[in-house]
Amino acid sequence: MKNRGIMIDKSNNEQVQKFLDEVLMFDTEKHTPLIELREIVFNIYPQAQERMMYGGIMFSMNSEDFCGLFVRKNHISLEFSYGTGMKDPKKLLEGTGKFRRHLKFKNNMDIKNKDVTFFVKQAI
Repeated sequence: MKNRGIMIDKSNNEQVQKFLDEVLMFDTEKHTPLIELREIVFNIYPQAQERMMYGGIMFSMNSEDFCGLFVRKNHISLEFSYGTGMKDPKKLLEGTGKFRRHLKFKNNMDIKNKDVTFFVKQAI
């Protein structure tokens, strides 16, 4: 899949690509939503950079981290570095940290139901 010259289903970062391959190999149920969430981030921010950090994929612009994708035992977590400042009319964001908030996804339907695009657009 291509988006404005960016390969969305493949990463230019060797560590990220290894992580994506491992999720596909060992946890196929989480691979499709992981790829879909990653695609949403790149569709909104095609210039974003990705790297492995804290056991997941961190996204940044101008060296500033704005969100990350983490595969957990029972879900995928999309974490926002400054989630406390985001609009959240449906109270979908979770977490109690000083700045971070996250959304949890168990399947692709959760991605549609939790309006991921609305939150990712606020991440920067």
